[in-house]
Amino acid sequence: MRVLHIYKDYFPVVGGIENHLRQLAEGLVRRGIETTVLVTSTGLFTERFKLNGVNIIKAGRLISLASTPVSLALPFILKNLTVDLVHLHFPYPVGEISRWLLKSGIPAVMTYHSDVVRQKRILKVYHKLLLKNLFDMTAVVATSHRYVQTSPYLRLVKDRVKVIPLGIDPSRFQPVPSDLINTIRGEGRLPLILFVGKLRYYKGISVLLRAMVRSSGRLIMVGEGPMEESIHADIAALGLSDRVSLVGQIHDDLLRVYFHACDMFVLPSVLRSEAFGLVLLEAMACGKPVISTELDTGTSEVNLHNITGLVVPPNDPKSLSAAINHLAGHDNLRERLGQAGKQRVLGNYTSDRMIDRTVALYQKVTQSQANSPNKRILSDP
Repeated sequence: MRVLHIYKDYFPVVGGIENHLRQLAEGLVRRGIETTVLVTSTGLFTERFKLNGVNIIKAGRLISLASTPVSLALPFILKNLTVDLVHLHFPYPVGEISRWLLKSGIPAVMTYHSDVVRQKRILKVYHKLLLKNLFDMTAVVATSHRYVQTSPYLRLVKDRVKVIPLGIDPSRFQPVPSDLINTIRGEGRLPLILFVGKLRYYKGISVLLRAMVRSSGRLIMVGEGPMEESIHADIAALGLSDRVSLVGQIHDDLLRVYFHACDMFVLPSVLRSEAFGLVLLEAMACGKPVISTELDTGTSEVNLHNITGLVVPPNDPKSLSAAINHLAGHDNLRERLGQAGKQRVLGNYTSDRMIDRTVALYQKVTQSQANSPNKRILSDP
């Protein structure tokens, strides 16, 4: 089977969808599936290479508009590819429209990662095309049941939705030597709080910083992004320079040390753009309690309140600080929640489980298409 994935970015660009796409593509290769990823380059020229068995095509990028790379090369490259199945990763309008250039009869799957939340003007223009694409799909993948229930678009195509939660490789997060942990923790006695993610508008970082004013812990933030300058300004303005550190982007091998070093992990997102929260799984795999916000998305399906962590209202520094202080003051609770989270990851959210379910869907889709080109894959019961 020859599978083509289409999205806007791929490794070494780092982000939730990019990380998932890399893990899925490499997992499919290990299952013997010929896998090609078509994305955009960060420059004007097209690149073609192989990475860990995955065929990578990065089409030359002309410009980026509203976080959407525009590539004139991508549709022409796509038109000349020969594949058995195409797997789109939404949202990326350029890729979704370009898919129509493929030969007819090729089954199409779309992973609907998130609603379009901020780019309302683009959505007004793209609305009808999005609906057409969704109804053209043989199957639509959602990453959580909660998102299917609350997304205005997924509800319209629930007859062809298959829920396949994201997953991680728990072996990447095995315990690390205590001396490495001690180096990060230092000599401070304050509880260590960790945030990891792109520094984007929907991550709720300003809410977390305001919560830190009321909290007795020390915060380390890992990541980079467009809000970095304003975050540094907020840290200084709130008088948090002695308790909050922004360390930038770090390598995966070091990242797991930070996860094991912290006392708790916080994901304070404020918008539905945080559709799943893959990073929650990474913290949970290290046995850490997590604090997330109630967004009616997959985050509250991953992190169960009072079972694997705490769930608080979004945009509420007071509730967030209360949750941080509550965990900081109860060692046994942190241990109980952390261990429950680790077991939840091992039982429900491994990459092997995710890849196996994706391969099964591919097989069902291609067989259905061969038997009846107009047949759709029914949703989960």
